Amino acid sequence: MEEYIASFPEPTQKILREVLTAIRSVVPEGTEEIMSYGMPTFKWKKNIVHFAAWNKHLGFYPTPSAIRAFPTELSAFEGSKGAIKFPFEKPMPLDLIKEMVKFRVKEIS
Repeated sequence: MEEYIASFPEPTQKILREVLTAIRSVVPEGTEEIMSYGMPTFKWKKNIVHFAAWNKHLGFYPTPSAIRAFPTELSAFEGSKGAIKFPFEKPMPLDLIKEMVKFRVKEIS
């Protein structure tokens, strides 16, 4: 993951590290940090979430069920069935990211 993060400009690296730290703070012990589909991925029994940096946003991929579980909180963001775009020009919603990761962990267990 570090090689992936290091491939971006410093401001993007900072955001990616903040997201990485937020996710690490709520995943269970034994969660693997891998690259899957070219993206940082957290895996515990199954894939929990993926995320990736794009030109103007962070792509967050928590599965469709997690997106359906947070309709109000996600209403301010663009997204699709399985992805959310968190724009880089706005503060990263780290608390929401953590809540979505917790949802996925509970769903998997």
